[in-house]
Amino acid sequence: MQVQAITRNVRMSPQKMREVVRQIQGLPALQAQAVLAIVPRKGARIVTKTLQSAIANAEDQGRNGKFTPVKAESLRVREAVAGAATTIKRFTPKARGSAGPILKRGCHVKIVLSDE
Repeated sequence: MQVQAITRNVRMSPQKMREVVRQIQGLPALQAQAVLAIVPRKGARIVTKTLQSAIANAEDQGRNGKFTPVKAESLRVREAVAGAATTIKRFTPKARGSAGPILKRGCHVKIVLSDE
């Protein structure tokens, strides 16, 4: 059984988010939560919320009869990905009347849990 949770349009660059997401790939779900609790980055808080949502999705689908009931202890992070979202483009004035681009990047965070 696989369940997933996706957080979309997070205002953080995908490169910064990938550093956090790589730390939890392949870990058991509860151990991944413990790791994220001590990571001192803004991205860790967002990934924690997404992981909690994926765990809740697994428990809810087990309760509703879609899959066999599953406990959080048996879940494992199968895939954790941070992909690029839309980039907001702004400009700042530069010398001699030109403009310099400012790219405000965003990302999508996807976490897939499996009980295998």
